[in-house]
Amino acid sequence: MKHFFFLLILAIAFTAKVNAQSKPKVSINHIAQLVVDIQQSAKFYSTVIGLDTIPEPFHDGLHVWYTIGPKAALHVIGGAKEKKEHDKAHHLCFTVSSVTQQIAVLKANGVHWEDWAGTPYAITNRVDGVKQIYLQDPDGYWLEINDAKE
Repeated sequence: MKHFFFLLILAIAFTAKVNAQSKPKVSINHIAQLVVDIQQSAKFYSTVIGLDTIPEPFHDGLHVWYTIGPKAALHVIGGAKEKKEHDKAHHLCFTVSSVTQQIAVLKANGVHWEDWAGTPYAITNRVDGVKQIYLQDPDGYWLEINDAKE
């Protein structure tokens, strides 16, 4: 009977180890946006949003990669045939230290923004105190800018 319990415990431990090993670790690597005009989009993400570029391997003039967080990137890829309409609920969100300062950058670059309800040049104040605004990139992809603190 002792051997049975020992084998049972061993089998349970082995099964737990196999199950833990069979589930791959998942983390974000990148998000890709297909755009019509790569130069216009690159200028937008660099100048208006303020993202830093990172090396991309293709060097074909159709890719610009940006760092968007620890081990995460935004790949802006040229080649879209036309701009498409996108739903605001499907958006990419960036956190900034100051929504007010980001709005100044938007104003300086003639970029329209709105609150969640769609009121032009308004700010959404969430119940947790986070300020957020919404805008579209040159291809109509929605972006949220907020000042979440972590």
